[in-house]
Amino acid sequence: MKIKNAILPGTDPRSRWDVHFESNTITRIDPAAATNYDSDPSPLLLPPLCHPHIHLDKAYLLTCNSQHLPSTHAGEDQSKHPDYSDLTPQDGSFAEALKFTSLAKQRYTAEDLYLRGAQLLATSLQQGVSSCRAFVEVDHVTGQLCLQAAIRLKECFHGKMKVQICAFAQEPIFSTEHGEENRKVLQHALDECGDHIEVLGTTPYVEKSMEASRRNIEWAIETALMYSLHLDFHLDYNLDESQRPLAPDVLRLLQGKKWNERADPRKTIVLGHCSRLTLLGDMEMAVFALAIRNSGLPIHFVGLPTSDLFMMGRPPQSPLPANSKSANRLRGTLQVLDMIKERQLNCCLSVNNVGNAFTPWGTGDPLALASLGVGIYQAGTDEDANLLFECVSSRARRAIGLGTSSALHAGDSDAMQLDDDDTTELKEGRKGELLLIKNKEFVICPGHLGIKVPARQRISVRDVVWDPPQDDLRQILRSG
Repeated sequence: MKIKNAILPGTDPRSRWDVHFESNTITRIDPAAATNYDSDPSPLLLPPLCHPHIHLDKAYLLTCNSQHLPSTHAGEDQSKHPDYSDLTPQDGSFAEALKFTSLAKQRYTAEDLYLRGAQLLATSLQQGVSSCRAFVEVDHVTGQLCLQAAIRLKECFHGKMKVQICAFAQEPIFSTEHGEENRKVLQHALDECGDHIEVLGTTPYVEKSMEASRRNIEWAIETALMYSLHLDFHLDYNLDESQRPLAPDVLRLLQGKKWNERADPRKTIVLGHCSRLTLLGDMEMAVFALAIRNSGLPIHFVGLPTSDLFMMGRPPQSPLPANSKSANRLRGTLQVLDMIKERQLNCCLSVNNVGNAFTPWGTGDPLALASLGVGIYQAGTDEDANLLFECVSSRARRAIGLGTSSALHAGDSDAMQLDDDDTTELKEGRKGELLLIKNKEFVICPGHLGIKVPARQRISVRDVVWDPPQDDLRQILRSG
């Protein structure tokens, strides 16, 4: 494969390059002939995008398939696709989202899970995503229903997208009347479907006591070590100063369990949400960051702004208390760029949920998320744009074990090849898929308006972060 007249990140935007690409490897980069510059608009060539944290089974609950399936599904029994329209958010609270999602799970069918998951993955491919960590819930309600759908989807998208399945305990596993049963169902899934599961995920904050939360963390660490899995925690999802954050306990327990000595060095540990950390003072955060760096543990943080901004920082319920500060609300999402630049921590961004009570907005587009980050983090420099792109690309891949710090499983035929560096730079010898963002020559308005104007060309990473291109202008390239 040869990509002609490409614009490459980190080079003079006026320069054009011919990129030779074979067996998912850049074999040669040559300056393009000057005579080629005036042909079709030059495309921008970038690393591919990644979802390091996305819920496969909960996607599109608010835009369900219970009515008006596409014509290709016209003969399909509509009863296989439940109606979730009564679960549209009313107060938008975290408790409501947990409740509505629990009710939705009771209606799941294999066909519904497969179709919604396929729609999410297909849309992600259109958006330029070549890899994802897909969370699927395993508990006493769903059993292995969500997991089996994920396995089918992984096989369907084999060779097109790396789907890394995370067996996920959204429900308590050490408290409530169903805790022990949830834990047993999850353990059974690991025993029975271990060849398909690459990650163990739990949610310590749903437990009913701090002691149960710590047992949850300890069990997850030991189990991930036993089955040689990546580890992923939904953690500290609150803005309550009266609740001590659990992230330091995770660090302490990982060290106590001797993760670095016992774990496969290719396995990573991911902490998602962690909004409680935004309440730490500068000194507290500096001390915690230093402890993480000194531990040598492969810990990565995933910021999830689209969910966090909707869920966190809500005003008190009416009537307002006399000392209410409802006009001075925290927004509670990790300061990802500062954590990278100032604290030297491994961090990235992900969309988390698409179209459900936790996130009833957005399209799940990683570039739109990076663009949102410009406003959230007040990040307006070229350097910021490159860093935001890395957060939904190379840094996201590295968090889920697809970067340079982690090698592939030997014999993993489904695994995509790895990036050779953790930046947006493209150079000879770099392995892995590429994202081609095409430029149009003109913007053509609907025909009856008769308006046709020259299109603005996207010639740098900044252009696609500050103003993401349309989905139909992106193409994942792989060869060999």
